[in-house]
Amino acid sequence: EELRAAAEINKCSPGSHRATAAVMESWKEERTRSVEDNEMSLPSLAAAYTTILRGLGEDPQRQGLLKTPWRAATAMQFFTKGYQEKIIDVLNDAIFDEDHDEMVIVKDIDMFSMCEHHLVPIFGRVRRPQTHIGTHSRCINVLSSSLLRIVEIYSRRLQVQERLTKQIAVAITEALQPTGVGVVIEATHMCMVMRGVQKMNSKTVTSTMLGVFREDPKTRDEFLTLIRS
Repeated sequence: EELRAAAEINKCSPGSHRATAAVMESWKEERTRSVEDNEMSLPSLAAAYTTILRGLGEDPQRQGLLKTPWRAATAMQFFTKGYQEKIIDVLNDAIFDEDHDEMVIVKDIDMFSMCEHHLVPIFGRVRRPQTHIGTHSRCINVLSSSLLRIVEIYSRRLQVQERLTKQIAVAITEALQPTGVGVVIEATHMCMVMRGVQKMNSKTVTSTMLGVFREDPKTRDEFLTLIRS
């Protein structure tokens, strides 16, 4: 449903404000992990890491490992802190009117995530364009720092790169109702570097193109050229 809605992107108009307001209202109900949940789950996470250490043949009571279960549990909560954050909190005061009907690109955004299959890191860069081509009305825009936060919220969860790419694109589309959004992520998967094929220089590239970025080859080519520059 998210992708179907994202594909039906409307050009900027006064109605975009109403559409954005409705989306923001729906995001208030987004389920997240609370700080209290973190505090309650920390002992059980630490106990799980203790079990893992024993399963590896290690002694959790030896000097170097005494605090490892708690450190690892705290680190895992940080790696997945995106579950604690809501998109509504990021965008609430960041959307504004702006007379701009050309492409806007934010690129080379550092991204860190966790592979949900092996619980090892994924890291790379996100390139995200946003365009208002084909309209001269006052369009809705958003602070660049908030776009970085959207990437942070979705990447700081257990992920697969394909889903992460789509989630970022759909969130921006739903919030801004632009004529098009494109997201490209190039990342290194430690599950391919440290295990499996063990290829140090392998990278995975995923993209999601919506609206004019999907429908107009010239717009897509311009975007892909600019992110390489």
